[in-house]
Order: sequence, then structure tokens, then C-alpha cells
Amino acid sequence: MTELKTKQAVALKYDEQQHKAPVVVAKGEFFVAEEILRLAEENGIAIYEDAELVSALGQIELGEEIPSVLYMAIAEIIAFVYHLESQQTGPKTSEDKKHLNKRILLKKLYGQ
Repeated sequence: MTELKTKQAVALKYDEQQHKAPVVVAKGEFFVAEEILRLAEENGIAIYEDAELVSALGQIELGEEIPSVLYMAIAEIIAFVYHLESQQTGPKTSEDKKHLNKRILLKKLYGQ
């Protein structure tokens, strides 16, 4: 039997003045997930794909901060994006621009 994967999406926001950690501001499956992704793309917000992390973040209630157990996963994403940026030289491809957008997004989200 083949297991069908459900499309899921979670959006985080971080305001260091109000919260000590990112907050879940949107989450959903199927059509809601597609709308979250569409709005992210429409607004130039990079999309980071990690099914396990999305599954974990999906357990958090809207408006709640992510738990400290997930800090390392978020930090690894930030480190990965910073690493990609440091490796970029020469003309930018569309894939490079996606990674650069992720870095810009993460800087905005985490105030770094």
C-alpha cells in the first residue's frame, strides 16, 4: 500500500520586541497549504521545504511561539542559508536567487 503525502505548510513570524522565539502565524493542509505557499511566492518570501519540520511545527497552535526543542532546526536552516550566500560568486541563477531570498527572509524574521 502506498502512503499519500499530504501537502502541509506553516508560516512563522518573529518580532523580537514581542516574542523570544518565532510564532506560528499560519498553518494548514491541502488547499490552505497551497494558499500559504502562493502568498509566500507572491510576496517574495522564500519557501524552505522540510516535511519533518513542517510536521512538528504543525502541532503548534496559531499564535504560539515555537518550542525550544525546535530552535536547533531553525538555527540549522539559518546557517545553511548563510553558507549558501557565502559560496555565491559570479552571475546569479534563479536557484541562487531563491537561496538569497531565504537569507533575506530569515534576516527579516530573526532580526539578524
